Amino acid sequence: MNTINIQITGMTCDHCAKSAQDALNALEGVTASVSFNEGKARTKTQGNIDTSRLLKAIESKGYSAVLLNENDNVTTSGGSSGLHIAIVGTGSGAFAAAIKAVEKGATVTIIEGGEVIGGTCVNVGCVPSKIFIRGAHIAHLQGHHAFEGLALSTPNIDRKVMVAQQQEWVEKRRYAKYESILEGNPGINLVRGMARFKDASTLIVTKTDGSEKEIKADRILLAVGASPAVPDITGLKDTPYWTSTEALVAEHVPAHLIVLGASVVALELAQAFRHLGAEVTLLARSTLLSKEDPEIGQGLQQAFEGEGINVMLNTSPDLVSHDGQRFTLKTNNGEVSGDRLLVAAGRAPNTAALGLDKVGINTDKRGGIVTDDHMRTNVENIYAAGDCTNQPQFVYVAAAAGTRAAINMTGGDKAIDLSVMPAVVFTNPQVGTVGLTEQQAQDQGLDVDSRTLDLENVPRALANMDTRGFIKLVAEKESGRILGCQILAKEGGEIIQAAALAICNRMTIQELADQLFPYLTMVEGLKLTAQTFSKDVKQLSCCAG
Repeated sequence: MNTINIQITGMTCDHCAKSAQDALNALEGVTASVSFNEGKARTKTQGNIDTSRLLKAIESKGYSAVLLNENDNVTTSGGSSGLHIAIVGTGSGAFAAAIKAVEKGATVTIIEGGEVIGGTCVNVGCVPSKIFIRGAHIAHLQGHHAFEGLALSTPNIDRKVMVAQQQEWVEKRRYAKYESILEGNPGINLVRGMARFKDASTLIVTKTDGSEKEIKADRILLAVGASPAVPDITGLKDTPYWTSTEALVAEHVPAHLIVLGASVVALELAQAFRHLGAEVTLLARSTLLSKEDPEIGQGLQQAFEGEGINVMLNTSPDLVSHDGQRFTLKTNNGEVSGDRLLVAAGRAPNTAALGLDKVGINTDKRGGIVTDDHMRTNVENIYAAGDCTNQPQFVYVAAAAGTRAAINMTGGDKAIDLSVMPAVVFTNPQVGTVGLTEQQAQDQGLDVDSRTLDLENVPRALANMDTRGFIKLVAEKESGRILGCQILAKEGGEIIQAAALAICNRMTIQELADQLFPYLTMVEGLKLTAQTFSKDVKQLSCCAG
């Protein structure tokens, strides 16, 4: 008798295990037992048997199957390409890569060290934060709008109920976009545990029970994401501070929230809590969104202060304490006190536990894995994608990188082009950016021209009774080719993609100005801004072409 162990993924109950077990036992000369808890089949066969028959029997029931050797180490049956790809992480980049790799004929083992799959976006990032921000915005509108005949009111906020609904949607999205894919794609096999390198083609996975298994692969993709960074400030680590993870599921609204940070996460959550009624003090090490055009930060600061947020620029704490009820921060601009502290000072790559030095993978000063535009690291056959790399930390960049990495790992040749990368900050007004700022264009030696249109010149903004913000276009002076766009506007995130398409298609300012834009829309502001390069739009009739 020969003993063959098989790892099975996709089972959800003991009935699933029995179904797989019956399929194996239906094969001549095979005696099998399947454990749902272990996710494993133990088979005994009489004489030699084609192991692919065992795998196909399990896969016929809708589950994924991978052979294990005597030490419980994953081998692989291989897809039509014969490649086995191991992916560390289960976020958007990892899943995009897994799906594409299977399409290309590879077999994929995907490894998750946490309690849930799906990575940052669906669990603790994009999905819960945008639900939270939208709910808070609705609460704010009840007491702050400019429309007569509609009585202002103070909303009755039940934060616990808000969180429950938010997390229900998180679970729905996680199942729809991650868990169900595992169930329905037999070429993707999930292994749970923390992975580290043994060598350039072998990972050691430590399970929660302390046992270990080795996974050998022809290609390895690292897509382990990033986590909130905690700055080294005296006393901070001894306090019950929040990161964005805790803030998003907090079931109460602080009386006074101190926010440490001035980039995307800090600004979005600071305003959301203000919209729910919290007093908010924002501490910025320099300016708001300091990497963007200075007009963006200035305009956003004005909007925040108009809503009662205390913005402290060029402020850095050097000591944090907590007395059991309140936080006190000693800064270069005085002392700040509040009942809650949100630390939103960037994110750090989750690379420390991988043992990158074991195989000599290059990293940047943040610990991010250095890749080229094909997602290749400096070590042959090892790729990386998403927030754990030196690429921009956006979920859509991670997904695009994962797909391209899979193409390249399976013999293709696909680069990622980040020259036209739209980005959005979901404050109110929103920030939308794409392409080059005026300063960036000048730094590249380009002779540029720019125009900024205040929203008081955009008819839809007037109808909305919200003219906070502007639209700015940057163009090459001689050719008129559009190089960049910066927007601070309600629904700026919905406008920016039109600018991205214009830049991608190398449109000129005049070509954009000649386009037909529907009236009344916010995106019409792009046309009006383009027209300001050659005329005074204040002297035009409405919808002037």
